[in-house]
Amino acid sequence: MSTAADRFATEGFGPENLPYASFSTRGGNPRLGARLGDRAIDLAALVSSVEGLDAVTRTAASAPNLDALLVAGHETWTALRSWLVDVVTSEGQAEAVEQASHPVGEIELHMPFTVADYVDYYASEHHAANVGRIFRPEQAPLLPNWKHLPVGYHGRAGTVIPSGQDFPRPKGLRPEQGGPPSFGPSRRLDIEAEIGFVLGGCAPSGEVSLERAATEHLFGVVLFNDWSARDIQAYEYVPLGPYLGKSFASSISLWVVPWEALSAARVAPPTREHDLVPYLDDTNEQPWGLDITMGVTVDGHAVSSPPVSTMYWTAPQMVAHMTVNGAGVRPGDFFGSGTVSGPERDQRGSFLELSWGGTEPFTLAGGTEMSFLEDGQTVTLTGTAPGPGGSVIDFGECTATILPATTAGEVAAAAPTRVPASGPAPE
Repeated sequence: MSTAADRFATEGFGPENLPYASFSTRGGNPRLGARLGDRAIDLAALVSSVEGLDAVTRTAASAPNLDALLVAGHETWTALRSWLVDVVTSEGQAEAVEQASHPVGEIELHMPFTVADYVDYYASEHHAANVGRIFRPEQAPLLPNWKHLPVGYHGRAGTVIPSGQDFPRPKGLRPEQGGPPSFGPSRRLDIEAEIGFVLGGCAPSGEVSLERAATEHLFGVVLFNDWSARDIQAYEYVPLGPYLGKSFASSISLWVVPWEALSAARVAPPTREHDLVPYLDDTNEQPWGLDITMGVTVDGHAVSSPPVSTMYWTAPQMVAHMTVNGAGVRPGDFFGSGTVSGPERDQRGSFLELSWGGTEPFTLAGGTEMSFLEDGQTVTLTGTAPGPGGSVIDFGECTATILPATTAGEVAAAAPTRVPASGPAPE
């Protein structure tokens, strides 16, 4: 007698992963699901046919998205994942799983959770150093604070959008050589290949420790493209930071990989060059660097493979920093790692770095040279991590196409784009 995992699992989407999503079938309402191979399991249907969950967990699993599970807290989401792994790996349950699931090619994905607060970090040393060398070649690449705390800013949650939703080129004030700025579409539209972290539970008074961040509040991980209009950003960011250059769109992948699924991907972060203040000191903590390899493609051409394992600051440290001054955690809080870049040119996570500020255009596989994004181009992020026993954890994809900027009197189309439920294998 086979198990559901034996029957349906594929590389990257086996019982080691089981990422969550909000999905609907044709004409149906959104419901919370988990992915096993090329099937999306309707959790409400599964919990109604298979016993083993308490009432609180059954209710959270029967919701249309992750919101109720994030509110319920880590004990509930841990119980649901343990039960789900047991169901798909136990003999005699394959029929129940099949009856409660749908082919991923026949479903539509939606935003998996409601974004509460959104913070964007700057946690990759190679990225930060590259940016410093491009814009401040006469100074040290990193500013003095960079290795003492994870630098970040509080962003705009309302424009975190689902993978597959295309958007128009942003507009704003652009610097002009020798004259006043001009208003118009960005000429230097860029990507930022990041990892995003979904938080759950409540800590209204803040001051979340590294250990509590890792065990009580970090729920899951997604791919994240925090698009950036570099020319608009360059003009506006002094002295308070970016706004129009960053607030127009930030895309997330729609299968949320559980934090617990990444236990085999944990690696030590880079060596600390300074003693850290107590709330950030991870000297005696379990390692929470993550061995995730991302892929970046433009119109299907591979251009970069940023390694998340090189990030200087870890997710628990970023949570600790977010909350140390009393800022609370709410269910659905979300933060990005900042652009992920490695030491090699083909590991850079932004076009700013790949083209070295536009001075060294890079070449796509078809021979086309580019520095920044053109209208009509499609960028896709992918990601994989090692799982237990030699398995693979797949993050799916995060994708969007750049539409022309709106003109006076136009309103960007509000109709949702159908979101693909599966995509190409990572490069």
